[in-house]
Amino acid sequence: MTRTRAHLSRRPHRALSAAGVGILMLGLAACSDADGSSADADGGSDVEAEADDFPTQQIEIIIPWAAGGGTDVMTRQLATLAEDTCGTRFIVSNRDGAAGATGHQAIADAEPDGYTLGTLTTEAAILDHLGTGDFTPEDFQGLAQLAANPALLAVSADSPWESFEDLQADLEAGETIRAATNGRGGTWDMAAAGLGLELDAPFTEYVPFNGAAEMIPAVLGGQVEALSPSAGEVLQQIEAGELRGLAVMAEERFPALPDVPTLNELDVDWTMGSWIGVAAPAGTPENRIEVLDACLGEAVASEEFQSFMEEAGFPTASRDAAEFEAFMDEEYARFDDVISAIYE
Repeated sequence: MTRTRAHLSRRPHRALSAAGVGILMLGLAACSDADGSSADADGGSDVEAEADDFPTQQIEIIIPWAAGGGTDVMTRQLATLAEDTCGTRFIVSNRDGAAGATGHQAIADAEPDGYTLGTLTTEAAILDHLGTGDFTPEDFQGLAQLAANPALLAVSADSPWESFEDLQADLEAGETIRAATNGRGGTWDMAAAGLGLELDAPFTEYVPFNGAAEMIPAVLGGQVEALSPSAGEVLQQIEAGELRGLAVMAEERFPALPDVPTLNELDVDWTMGSWIGVAAPAGTPENRIEVLDACLGEAVASEEFQSFMEEAGFPTASRDAAEFEAFMDEEYARFDDVISAIYE
């Protein structure tokens, strides 16, 4: 099996400050007053005094994956709606690479001034265990989980595999079957590698790409034979007859693809999926969190956003800030065990 592993230098993790409140979070940069000090006569921050004016400039949302994937399109839709509810311009920046480590690191290291947010994916709880990311959930203030997506094993509609059992038989026979993944330690890499481990029949090679936006064309173009991204990310291609869904890696079938069986139904004990949420760097002051809580919460709860999620096949999740932060901590602990089984 061929894999790629990146290495980043270690640094002490920042302590998480300010409880995660509401739907989004952001940081607050210190501002100077006329004589150059960073606090007013009463010791309070000038920025705190100006909280009612926030935001006064555009807000950036960093996405750790390439344009065109599920995380990207979901974030862009949220950003578009948030421009009306928050009263400021939002820009989206794709910082893909290193199985999501590049973008997540950029979010963790961003100035906590309220003007740089990020979209977190499952890799925020994974990459530290592999030594390929210098961040843990403590480096972020989670605000809201937006979605949860099971992995789905798919192949080109022109492939010889009409069912999961067909593919399984060829894997067990040692046939050459390459899997497109999002890099060692990425959720979709673990989906494929964990499946191979469970079957005791690994894929021939795990070929890394920068998210589903690159994985899908690789399968359609014949560079690789299979992929296992989120079900929502391949929904359009399956409905168009370009890809064939073989199995959902969840306990229940994916609602938008009711004819695709689960691995559990096929007597394979393996589940994997991703989650997506919004966060800001640790250390975000609560006063600006409250501002974004209201305006971003309105965007997320809007009929436009919910309809978009449903039509795109993205199952929504309903964890608020405190629940999302607790969930990320649980995921960090869970993946310690999962990663040890798959990669060690």
